[in-house]
This record gives sequence, C-alpha cells and structure tokens, in this order.
Amino acid sequence: MSYENVNSTLGADFRLRPSATPRFVSQVQAFVSPLIARYGIVLGFLALWQIASTRGWVNPSVFPPLDLILSALWDSLASGALLDDIAISLQRSGIAFAAAVVIGIPLGLVMGQARIVEQALDPLLQFFRQTSALALYPVFILLLGLGETSKVFVIFWATLFPILLATIGGVKEVDTKLVEMARTYGAGRLTIFRRVVLPASVPAIFVGLRLSATTALLLLIAAEMIGANKGIGFQVMNAQYNFQIPLMFAAILLLALLGLVANAVLVLLQRRLCRWAQPNA
Repeated sequence: MSYENVNSTLGADFRLRPSATPRFVSQVQAFVSPLIARYGIVLGFLALWQIASTRGWVNPSVFPPLDLILSALWDSLASGALLDDIAISLQRSGIAFAAAVVIGIPLGLVMGQARIVEQALDPLLQFFRQTSALALYPVFILLLGLGETSKVFVIFWATLFPILLATIGGVKEVDTKLVEMARTYGAGRLTIFRRVVLPASVPAIFVGLRLSATTALLLLIAAEMIGANKGIGFQVMNAQYNFQIPLMFAAILLLALLGLVANAVLVLLQRRLCRWAQPNA
C-alpha cells in the first residue's frame, strides 16, 4: 500500500465526526430566547428584589426576600390556612363575574344592534360608568348590608361595564359588507345575528371578559378589606396589621397568580372559539 493510501486511510479513520453539541446549543437557544424576551424584565426585577433585600440595600422588614415570601406562601397553603380564603374569594368574584357575563353580553348585543335601546340607555350607562365602584360601596352597604351581598354586588358593578362596552363595540365593528351579503342571499335578521354578528363580535367580547376578570380580582381586595373575616383580601390587611410582611406579600402574590391563571384560561378559550380570527403561523 502506498504512503498516500495509508495517509488517506488514517485521515478517514481519525477524522472528527460532527458533534451534536452545536445542535443542542441551538435548540436550547431557541427555547430560552423567547422566554428571556418575554419574561426577562420580570425575572430581572425579581432577582434585583432578592439581592437588594438580602444585602440590605432596602429595608428587609418592609421588602422581605423572595425566599421568605415563597416560604410563607408554601407554609400557609400546606397548613390549609389560605385554602378557605381562596375558596371564599373565588366564590365571591366568580358569582359577580358570572352575573356580569349573563347580563352584560346580552344587553350589549341588544344595544349594539337596536339604536333606540342604545339612545335610551347610553346616557345612564355613561353616568354610572364614570362613577367609581369603590365610591358607591358605602351606598351598597347601606342598601344591602355588610354581608356577602354587598361584596358580590360591588364586584359585579365594576365588572359589568367592561363586558358591556366591549360587546357594544364588537357589534358596531362588524363589517357591514358581510351583513349586506347575508341579506343578499336571503338571510333573515335572526340568521344574520346568529351567523354573522355574533361570531364577529366574539373577539371583542373576550377582550371585555379579560378586563372584567382582572377588575373582579382588584375589587375583591377592596370588598374584603371592609367587614370581612375571610378571604385573600382580608388576609392581606390582617397580615399588615400584625406586621406579618412576608405573609402579606404572599397573599398579594397569590392574587397575582390567580389573575394570571384566569387570564390564561380566557385566552385559551378565546383561541378555541375564535380559531378563524387567529393569524396564520
């Protein structure tokens, strides 16, 4: 065998095979990059909070480290101390939100299509919409008492208007060409409403639902801070009065997580019901 053949054979035997490392790194980058782009600022803020509190840059009695907050949250959930409060808070906000959906969506569909009804109710709607639900809370307490009814009603009052206004706007933004085309093909008013107006209004309605879900949790805190002995909002105030700051932040974190879960559920439901409105990948 010649020297050239031996050399080429050795080169073929000892040639380095392509490593899988670059491919693995690219897969990791493809997974991590969207997370950093979406949650990088939040993660940086949390890391800064932890470092600033543990190193004494801020007062740890006022801003305790995140590990203490998470520990307080875990201990409260593991012991069952917060489970009853979560159930009661979800019941209050859930009843109010469901009532706002049942009343707000049908009324918004009617006001969006019937101009006479809109002209009659719009001044009243605009007046009450500009009035804060918290400002009316003492009135609700006087009328309904200091029990569950007033708490549920103030949440309902605040969550009704985002759903109602979003529904009215969604109906008004329906493409008139679609309605005219349906009429050309002989569709009646009920068919046009069921097959054209209602499906076209669903994306706008879900925007109102997401805003109302957030509003329900915000008003829940205010409602449970007055005359309540159970609920997450009560636990926030009770921990603050007793200077249990980690537990206070733990309850606030729990509310934020519940809000994220509610928003994620509504987004998932919107994607299932409005696949035709999703942009193509």
